[in-house]
Amino acid sequence: VPKDGAALYETTCKVCHGPGLAGAPKAGDKAAWAPRIAQGKAMLYEHALKGFTGKTGVMLPKGGRLDLGDDLVKQAVDHMVAMAQ
Repeated sequence: VPKDGAALYETTCKVCHGPGLAGAPKAGDKAAWAPRIAQGKAMLYEHALKGFTGKTGVMLPKGGRLDLGDDLVKQAVDHMVAMAQ
């Protein structure tokens, strides 16, 4: 289990959010993340924890890592938001 959000990003989230697979907004892409960030962290957390199907892609609950705690997933969301600001 990764120790923090940055480590979780590197081991799990980066698989899709690095290259933009399955419609995932690329990490660090300010234009792609801006409308998502504008919806608020509560919405970002909900989509990351429970999953989301949008117009351009899909997010599996917890990125497919159902073994992870909610707080760790939220830390990864915070890490990706910071990368896009």
